[in-house]
Amino acid sequence: MRIEHWLYALPLRFRSLFRRQNVERDLHDELQYHLERRREEFMAQGLAPEQARHAALRAMDGLTQRKEECRDTRGLNPLDNTIGDIRYSLRVLAKSPGFAAVAVLTLALAIGANAVVFSILNAFILKPMQVPQPETLFGIEHGREYSMYESYPDYADLRDRNRSFDALAAFTIIQAGFDAGANPARLWGDAVSGNYFDALRIQPYLGRFFHVSDEHGANSAPYVVLSYRCWHTRFQDDRSIVGRRLELNKHPYVIIGVTPPDFHGILVFEAPEFFVPMVNGEQVDGDFSLTARNHQTVFMTLGHLKPGVAPEQAAADLNSIGSWLEKTYPNDHGQTRFKLVKPSLYGNYLGRPARAFLTGLMLLTGLILLGACANLGSLFAARATERSREVALRLALGATRGRVLRTLFTEAVLISMVGGAVGLWGSAMLLHALSAWRPFPQFPLNMTVNPDASVYAVALALALASGFLFGLVPVRQVLRVDPYQVVKAGPGERRGRRLTARDLLLATQIAICAVLVTSSLVALRGLERSLHSNFGFEPHNAMLVNTDLAMAGYHGDDVTAMQKRMMDNLRAIPGVESVGLVDWPPLSNGSAHGAMVFTDQTTDLKPANAAAEVYTYRISPDYLTAARTPLLAGRGFSSHDDRSAPRVAVVNQRFAGRVFGSPKRAIGAHFRLRNGDRVQVVGVVEDGKYISLAEDPRPAMFVPISQSPPTPETDMVLRSRRDPRQLAGEIRAVLHRLDPGLPAYIETWSQAQNIALFPSRVATVALGVLGIMGAMLSITGIFGMAASSVGRSLKELGIRLALGAQRREVLQAALGRAFRVLAFGSAAGLALGIMASRLLAHIVYQATPRDPLVLSGVVAAMALLGLAAVWIPAQRALSLDPLTLLRED
Repeated sequence: MRIEHWLYALPLRFRSLFRRQNVERDLHDELQYHLERRREEFMAQGLAPEQARHAALRAMDGLTQRKEECRDTRGLNPLDNTIGDIRYSLRVLAKSPGFAAVAVLTLALAIGANAVVFSILNAFILKPMQVPQPETLFGIEHGREYSMYESYPDYADLRDRNRSFDALAAFTIIQAGFDAGANPARLWGDAVSGNYFDALRIQPYLGRFFHVSDEHGANSAPYVVLSYRCWHTRFQDDRSIVGRRLELNKHPYVIIGVTPPDFHGILVFEAPEFFVPMVNGEQVDGDFSLTARNHQTVFMTLGHLKPGVAPEQAAADLNSIGSWLEKTYPNDHGQTRFKLVKPSLYGNYLGRPARAFLTGLMLLTGLILLGACANLGSLFAARATERSREVALRLALGATRGRVLRTLFTEAVLISMVGGAVGLWGSAMLLHALSAWRPFPQFPLNMTVNPDASVYAVALALALASGFLFGLVPVRQVLRVDPYQVVKAGPGERRGRRLTARDLLLATQIAICAVLVTSSLVALRGLERSLHSNFGFEPHNAMLVNTDLAMAGYHGDDVTAMQKRMMDNLRAIPGVESVGLVDWPPLSNGSAHGAMVFTDQTTDLKPANAAAEVYTYRISPDYLTAARTPLLAGRGFSSHDDRSAPRVAVVNQRFAGRVFGSPKRAIGAHFRLRNGDRVQVVGVVEDGKYISLAEDPRPAMFVPISQSPPTPETDMVLRSRRDPRQLAGEIRAVLHRLDPGLPAYIETWSQAQNIALFPSRVATVALGVLGIMGAMLSITGIFGMAASSVGRSLKELGIRLALGAQRREVLQAALGRAFRVLAFGSAAGLALGIMASRLLAHIVYQATPRDPLVLSGVVAAMALLGLAAVWIPAQRALSLDPLTLLRED
């Protein structure tokens, strides 16, 4: 068409689009006018009126054909056809509300599950950090381990000697008593280097930030910057707070600014409520040191790379500084190697397991979606068979096979879009709930996983892809249909022993279900074992009372005296059997103090010569009794093991074997610490779990807290069989009488284990939900196949019954194919599940797919699913009346 013709037709195009009924009426009138003129011409030639009309229609090739040509000329025929297909599909689905509801619900579950997992993966892994130029921001991780800790002097050397970063900043996570004049509380914050905000290129929302120029030595910068959330919740958006004073651990600080609303620190799971200069770290964290090179006080070092510097070049630059540190400070450094990582999930320490778990979960939800598509593909194939007469009639009346297939695809895409919308709505509700969820109220977790544009785009893509995927299944069926045979003989389906595409789809779906059921049972069994395994202590009937005396203004020997008073008063509570003190309870917060130990014969105390790196716990004499940690040999501590007595330790079996060769040789033997102190082993306890349930046995030692510098932050372990809620109230009353300003956090030791059990529980719940979804899909698929098989075979089954067939033979004829597909799919899925479940051992403690209980549970679960799915079709097959069926024939 020439351009002038196209421009001439343009107004008609828009008019056809927005005033379709008027345009169609005008088209009909115009064609009727031409038809009437042709009829008059044929009547003038001597034909009767009716014959003249038929001749005119033949001359014009029919009105419908002419209308289609006119619509093609307008260029809107594809749109009209699409609208017509949608209307037709809606009418067809309205006639089968049960099928439509099952299909929509199936896809809603599958797409919703994928949207939830992808949103979490996007929030934690894929989404860039909320800082300017996040692509150039890297953290520094030690090459031989996943730790990012540094001492402050080492951080200063890395900051000043590197040539690859614009600036290297540092921060560490702290907790402090926060008193702004009303409602004092324990809050979590970050102690940061003076260049922290400048290095991250963050601008204040209110007031200003502190800088390097504000630091003039230890405790020289009493400034605090509030997070936006803290300012909003605790100060009600008061813009006049800049310049106001508050107290952190009884030390005065001045509020100088507020961070922007979208800045929640660097870690995706942390939400600090305030920021203070790291040079004042000793005021808010008694264990902080600006001078000790062997004391790792910096949690993370990070910064932006200079333009043109690649991460590999920066790592080489840092490693040259590491070599210099090894040579300059041989007593404080072993081999020092660095690599660059994205800091949002604390590098590889949390990043690797989080990525592995979320990627595995995404694959499993992808299997759910694949199973849903297989299920719907099977249902669509059966539906195409039932509608074969309708399809044949449309083909016989002149419809092209492409037009029929387009109608089927439109129906599939409609179902997928509605299912995707429902699933996305449900996933958004669940994600909002997850964002507000606080699994550990004592920690400032930030778990914002609300869906964003990328999640909506993925959900839309999954919905469209799913519709096309299960819409493809009946294509071959439609292309091979013979309309004349179908109209003549009626609908039917080839039967035989050969596997069909529908059988393979159902077997795939059942295999996916078996994989999910196996994984969920493995995770459940591992969690059950972890809850009843030997931890090296007894958490049941034990309470933990966490206090930080530095927050209440206690320092030095006052800390020791107050701790003794607290334990003496708590022992006097009726029903309390024993009270012990520990600086860091095992399995309570996912971390522990580490120390290098050397054999007594070692003279060069370099890290490379260490006999072991061990977990260290400072405890009171009654701790082992209160924790129910079994003493296998030797003795525990007494009040005589103080600073004036020789240093002693109780070690676990792994420590004794690693350093002394065997536990028997450990009692009375000596080892050395990094500072050269000799320590005598006076007792051996059994091995336990210290950081996570999935950890390998690690060496650990317990030392008297009275032989260590005063430790303000400790946990008291109370052993009692009383109701924890009542006991917690009496504990608070006792502590309030001792010091009304002393903050304390009280919980059972079992509750404190929630951090260690969190990965196992999340894996178990997630896999359990996916297993249930897979089971639902399998029941639907098996039921559809069994019901279809019985429905197609009614007359055959009636003849068998009339000839005297037994019930077992009838069931074999009606449901044998479904049971064979169930057995084949279950066996394949069980084998795949066993291989896939090996990955769970890295998350769930003692998770093994070869557990006989797990294997028998999977077999029983799949058998029950099969029985539940075929129960109604079997009842229908057994209740047939052969006389009625033969009479109908």
